[in-house]
Amino acid sequence: MTKTAEYTVPGLGKENGEEIAGLLQDRLHALNDLQLVLKHVHWNVVGPNFIGVHEMLDPQTEQVREYADEIAERIATLGTAPSGLSGELVSERRWKDYPLFKANVETHLAELDKVYTGVIEDHRQVLGKVGDTDPITEDLLIGQVKALELFQWFIRSHVEKVSA
Repeated sequence: MTKTAEYTVPGLGKENGEEIAGLLQDRLHALNDLQLVLKHVHWNVVGPNFIGVHEMLDPQTEQVREYADEIAERIATLGTAPSGLSGELVSERRWKDYPLFKANVETHLAELDKVYTGVIEDHRQVLGKVGDTDPITEDLLIGQVKALELFQWFIRSHVEKVSA
């Protein structure tokens, strides 16, 4: 059972392809985790503004699923087998599990803001590592960060306190 092929994309070099695929695997785990967290919050958020938040999270979940698919396909294109296995996600992740179950809108969104911060910061770190070597991966990540930051703004707009 092999995890890497004898090739990567033309002009990149096998070693660079494997390194970038490894960085992307961590991003794949993060996006798979994020989509699960978004659905979890969708099912467990309660209180005033419940329906607005409940409905806001579905499109975010769908988009994050698409991003996970893009990352997995880029890993495969680079010549490495992507892993979507839950056991690997749990054993390889560097972040803690989402801590809430049934909770009010503000509590969930404050916690979800932290999740988005972690995913975005880590995406940006990988961006800094791949930019000079692989502009295709860089472009993919730039688009994802742009949308993830927008989603985080949606979350923050629900909990932001404005002083008079």
